[in-house]
Amino acid sequence: MNSTTNMAKSIDMLYEKAKKYTETSAELFALNTVDKTADVLSSLTSIVLIVIVVTMFTLFVNVGLSLFIGNLLDEYYLGFFIVSGFYLVLALVLYKFKDKIIKMPVANLIIAKLLKSKNSDFNIPNILKEADDEEA
Repeated sequence: MNSTTNMAKSIDMLYEKAKKYTETSAELFALNTVDKTADVLSSLTSIVLIVIVVTMFTLFVNVGLSLFIGNLLDEYYLGFFIVSGFYLVLALVLYKFKDKIIKMPVANLIIAKLLKSKNSDFNIPNILKEADDEEA
């Protein structure tokens, strides 16, 4: 009977340890998820703010360039047509190469942020890069 009681206590202790381990693992997973989400969102927020500032700068430079070209051609509207034609050509090039120029770098940035490890010895993006370098 004594061995049965000890075995029951051992099973109870094992169950409690397994329960605590599961709870700790779930909490760690949740904290890691929050950390990764915060990292990705903060990076994207900073990129969006930089894009807004660069866009405003570009807008005013383009208006000034349009006015300058229009002044050289003695018709201001021609300057705006020339600058907008340039952007039409740029939009067509971007559309043609959108996967290579836009989609892949953004996807790689997000994946690198999500897979970034706090431990410098084990960094998944570096491991993936090393694997790509070995294949080449």
